[in-house]
Amino acid sequence: MTDSAISDYSVERFIARRRPNDDRAAVAASRLRTRTRSDFAQYRTRPLANVISIAFSIAVVVVLWIGWINRDDSGLTPKSGVGYWLGIAGSGLMLLLLLYPLRKRMRSLRVIGTVAFWFRAHMILGVFGSVLVLWHANFRLGSVNSNVALLTMLVVAISGVFGRYLYSKIHFGLYGPKAGVRDILADADALKKLIGANLPIADRMAAQLNAFAQLGTTAPKGVLAGLVFLPVISWRGTTVRRRLIADARQVIAIEGRRLGRPQRVRHQQLAGVADLVTLHVAAVKKAAAFAFYERLFRLWHVFHVPLFFLLVIAAIIHVFAAHFF
Repeated sequence: MTDSAISDYSVERFIARRRPNDDRAAVAASRLRTRTRSDFAQYRTRPLANVISIAFSIAVVVVLWIGWINRDDSGLTPKSGVGYWLGIAGSGLMLLLLLYPLRKRMRSLRVIGTVAFWFRAHMILGVFGSVLVLWHANFRLGSVNSNVALLTMLVVAISGVFGRYLYSKIHFGLYGPKAGVRDILADADALKKLIGANLPIADRMAAQLNAFAQLGTTAPKGVLAGLVFLPVISWRGTTVRRRLIADARQVIAIEGRRLGRPQRVRHQQLAGVADLVTLHVAAVKKAAAFAFYERLFRLWHVFHVPLFFLLVIAAIIHVFAAHFF
């Protein structure tokens, strides 16, 4: 089915066969939007979560910036006073990071909190620990062992930020359950059926959505090929979405004028269809990206875990050297 399939379809010919007393569009659209809001919320953007994440990141950057510009006048020293205890606190938080991997292996820890709670705590502890250690070092280099520990910590922190990004790509939201291609495509199919319940030209729309879904399931296996494929599928999804919504707007406008529906009802019906199409495209794009990001996440995990334990060893050596030499 080509992209112009809907455009080639005779809208007037179809609408002429519609029942003139079928004025249930507004109610149907409202029900569909209510259902998709609850059943398919995982494919929606979360403005509040994004705002919280951005605010937290800005706060961390501000704290680091304050420490950096005052490093010459702060009076902090790693070996005494507040600077020393900042190092102790930062090291303690770094040790607490071990609780997250231990939870996967110790049943006694599994009864405390959810995986989402532990993952969130793991990230927050890592950020706070890194900030405290940087303040402890007064943003300066020192002895060889302290420089090794500091460099290792920075690499682990950067790796953690990258891992957080990959984690969110293979889960429904940052703290949601792990996604699966079959589940995502099943959701896309359900959304396609909901579109069929809300629009006269649903068959034509379904054909284009099916073609887009088939394209999404042909994602290449290689990492480099995936880097090229993902922008293509994203552009294709945007194109399909815009075209389908434009065609739906045309149908709803013509049918609305014929049946004498008020403008408010037309807007509600169009909003319901646009919502469904947007969610369908988002589901297919997530399915297309899933294999790529899961492969990257596995590679990242192989790199991150040994590096973290190297950080623990470097920190122990640094603490021992600072107290006994």
